[in-house]
Amino acid sequence: MADEEAAADRQHAPEGGGHGGRQQQAGSHVPVLLKTAIDFLAVQRGGTYIDATVGLGGHSLALAGALGAEGHLIGFDKDPAALEIAHRRLAEPPPERRQDWPAVTLLHASFASIGERVAEGTADGILADLGVSSLQLQDAARGFSFQADGPLDMRMNSQAEPDAEQVVNHLDEPTLAQVIYEFGEERRSRRIARAIVRARPIRSTAHLAQVVSAAARPMKSERIHPATRTFQAIRIYVNRELDDLQSLLAAAPRILRVGGRLVVVSFHSLEDRLVKESLRQGARQGFWNVLTRKPVRAGPEETGQNPRARSAKLRAAARL
Repeated sequence: MADEEAAADRQHAPEGGGHGGRQQQAGSHVPVLLKTAIDFLAVQRGGTYIDATVGLGGHSLALAGALGAEGHLIGFDKDPAALEIAHRRLAEPPPERRQDWPAVTLLHASFASIGERVAEGTADGILADLGVSSLQLQDAARGFSFQADGPLDMRMNSQAEPDAEQVVNHLDEPTLAQVIYEFGEERRSRRIARAIVRARPIRSTAHLAQVVSAAARPMKSERIHPATRTFQAIRIYVNRELDDLQSLLAAAPRILRVGGRLVVVSFHSLEDRLVKESLRQGARQGFWNVLTRKPVRAGPEETGQNPRARSAKLRAAARL
């Protein structure tokens, strides 16, 4: 099953997870599990650290503040709008830190390319806060959410192909059903795909949500909107999220120095399953010391302030 707890929380908060800050302005954005993630990274002054999902720069600011002038922070993000905000935040350090701020390199790229962009054995830590950001969810024009009507886009990188409109209107019915089943863990995928194909062309998020809701017919025990899993599935497919995560997990042991840390915060079961199995396999092969036998979850205070934190799972490992 998909992470229904996360989806249920999204009925009371902006839909989605990842870069999981509260619904705030960029300047006060606070990511989920921030202190816990930084603690697991065991940041060393003067080190080289990678923020694989810069987002609005919340984790990067914390990392930069700990690195000092001798350090180097490398940030990746697919989304040019998020990267622009992060650049503004990181380019202007707090006045008291201007003489003690690390070198900052921000890259408009998926973290899937980390193995090509960062030399082997040069990083002391990698942090990945997965999923969709508050910035993306709150902009109806980006098409990530059915909470407000917008175009069928869902691309984290607006320069990439395909967008959600192409997926919804051009995939054949069996392929569309497989996407919805595999990436949304939606048991009604065939019925939903059939309804989508019959309703084509579909041009907006509201239209898609209406078609899916009519086809899915919520079950009595269902706590989430009937379109939640389908929207998740299409978003993951459009952005190649699981493929990119697999590439990151494969490259991380090569990029990290001995003793370097990998910390991943995920927001749904598909991501967490990939991270768990990759770290376990790496431990069996002798290059990971898994630091989290079970995923670390947000505490009551944090989840009380930010309902989306309930679905966050943090896993960490150290390079042997």
